[in-house]
Amino acid sequence: MTKPSLPELLHAAVASVGGVERPGQVSMAEAVAEAVEDGTHLLVQAGTGTGKSLGYLVPSLAHGEPVVIATATLALQRQLVERDLPRTVEALHPLLRRRPEFAMLKGRSNYLCLHRLHEGVPQDEEEGLFDPFEAAVPTSKLGQDLLRLKDWADETETGDRDALTPGVSDRAWGQVSVSSRECLGASKCAYGAECFAEMARERAKLAEVVVTNHALLAIDAIEGAPVLPPHEVLIIDEAHELVSRVTGAATGELTPGQVNRAVRRAAKLVNEKAADALQTAAETFERVMELALPGRLEEIPEDLGYALLALRDAARQVISALGATRDKSVQDEDAVRKQALASVESVHDVTERITQGSEFDVVWYERHDRFGASLRVAPLKVSGLLREKLFTDRSVVLTSATLQLGGDFNGVGASLGLPPEGTEGDDVPQWKGLDVGSPFDYRKQGILYVARHLAPPGREGSRGDMMDELAELVEAAGGRTLGLFSSMRAAQAAAEELRSRLDHPILLQGEETLGELIKNFAADPGTCLFGTLSLWQGVDVPGPSCQLVIMDRIPFPRPDDPLMSARQKAVEEDGGNGFMAVAATHAALLMAQGAGRLVRATGDRGVVAVLDPRLANARYGGFLRASLPDFWYTTDRNQVRRSLASIDATAKADKA
Repeated sequence: MTKPSLPELLHAAVASVGGVERPGQVSMAEAVAEAVEDGTHLLVQAGTGTGKSLGYLVPSLAHGEPVVIATATLALQRQLVERDLPRTVEALHPLLRRRPEFAMLKGRSNYLCLHRLHEGVPQDEEEGLFDPFEAAVPTSKLGQDLLRLKDWADETETGDRDALTPGVSDRAWGQVSVSSRECLGASKCAYGAECFAEMARERAKLAEVVVTNHALLAIDAIEGAPVLPPHEVLIIDEAHELVSRVTGAATGELTPGQVNRAVRRAAKLVNEKAADALQTAAETFERVMELALPGRLEEIPEDLGYALLALRDAARQVISALGATRDKSVQDEDAVRKQALASVESVHDVTERITQGSEFDVVWYERHDRFGASLRVAPLKVSGLLREKLFTDRSVVLTSATLQLGGDFNGVGASLGLPPEGTEGDDVPQWKGLDVGSPFDYRKQGILYVARHLAPPGREGSRGDMMDELAELVEAAGGRTLGLFSSMRAAQAAAEELRSRLDHPILLQGEETLGELIKNFAADPGTCLFGTLSLWQGVDVPGPSCQLVIMDRIPFPRPDDPLMSARQKAVEEDGGNGFMAVAATHAALLMAQGAGRLVRATGDRGVVAVLDPRLANARYGGFLRASLPDFWYTTDRNQVRRSLASIDATAKADKA
């Protein structure tokens, strides 16, 4: 039997989901197949509606070698495992004459731990274990969550937190889950044979396609021991998120609360001398942190340096003592010891990293209104790590609706550790960028309006002219507005102002769960939804409920952001343009994602309004505009009001 062609396979897969083949999807599938066959790498920008999941699934399955797909969001993981993969596998089965197995794999703390569930949680304040199910008041939210978890444990097949609907609080989940460091290990655990996390790993080993998240991919790259099964092809969807997720996984944090927890957990398991040394070091660290002012520490202050060295040495001593002593009077000693060891090792690792003082790390203080001061350390850049760990021994395909910034892929490529496209060399990863476009006609479906007449946003103070503009635009649109703000304070101020001025309901992020807010926003076209970062990327509302997307200002990182400013400075010291490489690139990615909320279907019409004149007037404005969908561009406020009123009238007529 002849091998089926890629067009045949794609046609069968698209038909199985009731879709229509699109030129961009075909181009993407061909490019993915070529990269996989040649062992090269591909950055492919595929606009909303392209059908990019099938664009990479079909050539990957046809190749027949193990594939890992990493995504950033839970929604896409679910879509792949519950919808796209089952349908695609069934559609391709008659042509491929095999039925590839697929599995989901996440970090250990995403799975219910049966040992925690049945034996209880090692508790800091008392000997033995604490049974949260007995202690929780059934009428409290925590008690209700825990009782529901206990019932769910008897019926779930996967133990995956994300399969529990509705979900539970982080506090409740923490009572029934463990980190990889806290895990006893299948061979030592009484429940090892039934362990949900271990079963997920076994399924992943046997599967041809493994779906995971960026966080686990980051851990796999950072840790010495591999977490993911061996694979020939790596697909990274929502690839615009990868650098921030890897940075997050490589960031260490130290707080007085965390250190004191480690002291409490270890004190009852080690000799008095070791426990006292850790306690004294913890008290010294806490005193230093009380005086901490937010900001980057280009050099470690002397008092902090002494405190960290004392903490590191005391933690090392406790780790040794934990391995040398046993105490049979402690109930479920292995679990108590493992939790204590995990806590102390975490303290040791961060203090060791900061005291070593790598030039490739950035250290800073943060202060939170509720949680107090914390000390953080993060890599200055992750491009070297990604280049070394990602782009060797496998073909990597990175895809997103926003990868081409300012007209090319080199900005995103550089952040991933890739040289400029077309660079030759034996040790240089070979890659190419491809923009397969979008099925939408952006110039006919959308307008990009920049309020050029407004005053530039300052760091502080009221923007009265901006509020007037915002109110007029929302009124002209008849509601139907998604407001994307650069800070929660700005979103709250705008919601408060417009609630007093307009009759349209204004939903505000934080006043209800995100899912509930988006559902209510989609249900009533007269409603507006205002919020910050998660709304810039997490809203998919096609149709008349979202016909105006407003950005209050260009979302540059805060000037006092320690990590971003350090990265900007490093680029400048290397002779580059730090502002364009870091701040403008960060803003371009966010703006492209935000503008992408407007047109989600072929019938959508609307306006993206940016209430920041710098997008029209500043030298970098052209770079930012070139990163957005190709909407019709104007700075004419009267034209935009007429357009919005017309779109509103059409939507009302269609509804009638």
